[in-house]
Amino acid sequence: MAGKESDVAKRRRVATFAPELTMSFPSLIESIAGREAAWIVFSYILGCFTAGYYWTRWRTGGDIRELGSGNVGARNVGRTLGPWAFAVTLLLDAGKGAMAVAGARWIEAGPEATVAAIVAVVAGHNWPVQLRFRGGKGIAVSLGALLACEPMAAVALLAVFLPVIALLRNFTLAGMTAFALAPLLLLIAGTPKVELAAVSILSALILLTHRRNIRVELVRLGRTQTATGAAPGAMHKGSHDEA
Repeated sequence: MAGKESDVAKRRRVATFAPELTMSFPSLIESIAGREAAWIVFSYILGCFTAGYYWTRWRTGGDIRELGSGNVGARNVGRTLGPWAFAVTLLLDAGKGAMAVAGARWIEAGPEATVAAIVAVVAGHNWPVQLRFRGGKGIAVSLGALLACEPMAAVALLAVFLPVIALLRNFTLAGMTAFALAPLLLLIAGTPKVELAAVSILSALILLTHRRNIRVELVRLGRTQTATGAAPGAMHKGSHDEA
């Protein structure tokens, strides 16, 4: 009889444990770590929606990468289709950067996952898989993400950008200098490590995608100074700037 009771108790324990075991898998999928990973992947997909490319396709049927400077960013779209196209592209690109941050906060993602989502949305914009990895250069997306994540980063960018553009009269070099020095300024200001990492990674990505532009503008600036013997008087915006 004791053996039978033992078997019954054993079956009861199995029956009680089985639902708990079954429920553990959905709960694992729905855990914060699972949501974070899903949002990082979605952020890359969101970044792949390059507004300039699809706006130009819709309005003209053409490929913006074959027009003007070949960039899918707001400036090239504006040169090709006008100021309204510039505004729409800029807002949509910046908006998806901000959306990556907002979504990470909505799912209560950890700070590391939020940084990963920011990097993912910029990577999707720069290297969209559906366009064979020929996308933009990430300035507008990065600015949107930084404004949503760490507004002080925008202050740091302006603090560098304004004096440099006044000195060099070159939009590209001023912007790249601002992104290069912004992490240092935020470090001095005591910005938390995670936000500092986000700014540093985005700055590295932007400098990477603009490396050719930087070389071209430095050569142009050197020639101008050699020819005039002074700092250039007219501002040059650069032929491949994104925003």
